[in-house]
Amino acid sequence: MTQQANSTFGLSSPHWHCSQGQATGTALPPNVLNKGSEVSPSLSPVKMGGAVSAGEDNDELIDNLKEAHYIHSDLVERAFRAIDRADYYLEEYRDSAYKDLAWRHGNIHLSAPCIYSEVMEALDLHPGLSFLNLGSGTGYLSTMVGLILGPFGVNHGVELYADVIEYAYQKLDYFIKTSESFDKFEFCEPSFVAGNCLEIPPESRQYDRVYCGAGVQRDHEEYMKNLLKVGGILVLPLEEKLTKIRRTGQSSWETKKIIAVSFAPLALPQHNTNGEPKTVPLPTFEVRTLQELARIAIRHTLRVTTDNGGGQPRGQGSFGGGRGLGVSGLHKFGPRFKRRRVHHRRHCTSVVLAHKRVVSNADPTPAPLDNNNNNHGGQEDGQRREEEEEAEKETGEQLPAEPPINILRERILVLPLPEPLKMYLLYCREK
Repeated sequence: MTQQANSTFGLSSPHWHCSQGQATGTALPPNVLNKGSEVSPSLSPVKMGGAVSAGEDNDELIDNLKEAHYIHSDLVERAFRAIDRADYYLEEYRDSAYKDLAWRHGNIHLSAPCIYSEVMEALDLHPGLSFLNLGSGTGYLSTMVGLILGPFGVNHGVELYADVIEYAYQKLDYFIKTSESFDKFEFCEPSFVAGNCLEIPPESRQYDRVYCGAGVQRDHEEYMKNLLKVGGILVLPLEEKLTKIRRTGQSSWETKKIIAVSFAPLALPQHNTNGEPKTVPLPTFEVRTLQELARIAIRHTLRVTTDNGGGQPRGQGSFGGGRGLGVSGLHKFGPRFKRRRVHHRRHCTSVVLAHKRVVSNADPTPAPLDNNNNNHGGQEDGQRREEEEEAEKETGEQLPAEPPINILRERILVLPLPEPLKMYLLYCREK
């Protein structure tokens, strides 16, 4: 990358110099790969960084990543659409958020979208898993992972710089308090600690999934592998290639090279004044309180209950472990949906809590929910949609989309509970 380009995207020098936790990840372009880079024959020649066109918004960026085959699973697509990449940029650099380029300003860093796509796909995430992010940075990746892990997963991160951890927690708080996606999915909130990821005590707990966001040399490969449980997956830039390593036994591994990349190397450990190596304690594995479990259970019940008057849950309605974005019943992020005017009607809100039904706004003709949080009232609404589509064809203009109703929030607000309890169920989200 040229010095001019670095200046454009907030890089502090013409060299991509950054420490563990701030590695600038990018896929190497074809002209670099052909000049001395040793590329495994298994690496796909199609997946070169920078080949994805810039988008006008987050959805268009995800569309482009799908078309270029960086994103190919439904879970990963929905996680990417749920988190606006621009929210993790400084305000003065938001115009660059939807380009397939890495961005860095001081210690704050984001890898290129194509890199995060490859990482998310390679991790093969499922609800209930434990995840360790080495070099967690802004928390963008950890937040997307948390949407898939669900409330009973583990989501930990180690970051070298304390100011970046503060920035990550600010972004996490902003996501929880303002993002519609927080109410649409069941979330595993990430926890971060400051320190060098090469100083984790060897007796620390192992994880199902581990990602390292800085370049790893062979000297530290075994160290990284030992952070994994048997059956776990490690994704890391190993000697200029994004690599997926699966632990198949206590001392057996399967390795797959994914794509050639360029990451700055890990920062080496520091020693204390007495000569002893420093240690970085990982975040604790906290057991949820009964109050927290009750909130999770109530929100889940409200999220998956239909309005068919029978109180029957839609989809995966039972309360139990292993729930996350994959079984979330309220909203499904797929390809961008056609913008249309949505007509909402007063309908029955019926939920089952502790085997007791709570009904409000009773209406003899309840309208079922679809996967887009929209109410469709049968033939009447279907006729309206047909009329609107005809109008769009005649005028050549799309009708402006009305904001979707947050069904979970509406259901919580009509519960016969004191206001403080309602706010607790809403995570104190005012709007």
